[in-house]
Amino acid sequence: MTLALVHARYQLLEIVRIPVAVFGSAFFPAAAMLFFVVPFAGDDRVAATYATAAMVTFSVLTANIFQYGVGVAEDRDQPWNPYTRTLPAGPAPRLAGRILAGLVLTYVSMLPVVVIAAVATAARVTPVQFLLALATVAVISVPFTLMGLAIGYSLPSKAAIVVAQIVFFPLAFGGGLLSGPDDAPGFIKAVAPYLPTRGAVELMWAACTDWRPAPRALVSLVAWVVVLAALAGWAYRRDEGRRFS
Repeated sequence: MTLALVHARYQLLEIVRIPVAVFGSAFFPAAAMLFFVVPFAGDDRVAATYATAAMVTFSVLTANIFQYGVGVAEDRDQPWNPYTRTLPAGPAPRLAGRILAGLVLTYVSMLPVVVIAAVATAARVTPVQFLLALATVAVISVPFTLMGLAIGYSLPSKAAIVVAQIVFFPLAFGGGLLSGPDDAPGFIKAVAPYLPTRGAVELMWAACTDWRPAPRALVSLVAWVVVLAALAGWAYRRDEGRRFS
């Protein structure tokens, strides 16, 4: 655990030295809050609470896909990375440290959304709901962390940037993050239950409101976790084989 914390500290120091990385993860959800949620749903307590939960999920999505997808791919290009793989501790502390640092960045990136919701909208949650939402953030980070790792370990850095940019918006829009629970267009309602973002946002809605997640969306989310875990593991093992072949 101590080694994992050392690696997490190293990752966070790297991020702090280039703060635009944090800004990029927080910008899109915060901008969506300002331009869509505040003017159109800000005065409605229920609608604003649902929208804020969706924007928090959006923030989790962007932070993890870019932090792991782009960050891992860029690290693989650095001469330091192959050296760390030869250390006696093995890959586990390094991976655990990266995940801890990514979780910290996820919570930091969602702060603007929470502040905007508290100051400029009628969204409100109880203390218990707030704590449940914090725990839910860690849970729904899992599929997007795995997705980012799969991208980062399977693609070079330039390609990873493009893929991350292409993937995150269709997942957000297709999963219904940019519309209310029952206000999405028919096409979105048809495809959303099969995307990981829908299961994630339904868990977040359940934490913040009296929403009951749809079983199909939750089953789909679990299936995505299994598939993405297998894909990320395969990409990591392939990269390891190439490094030492």
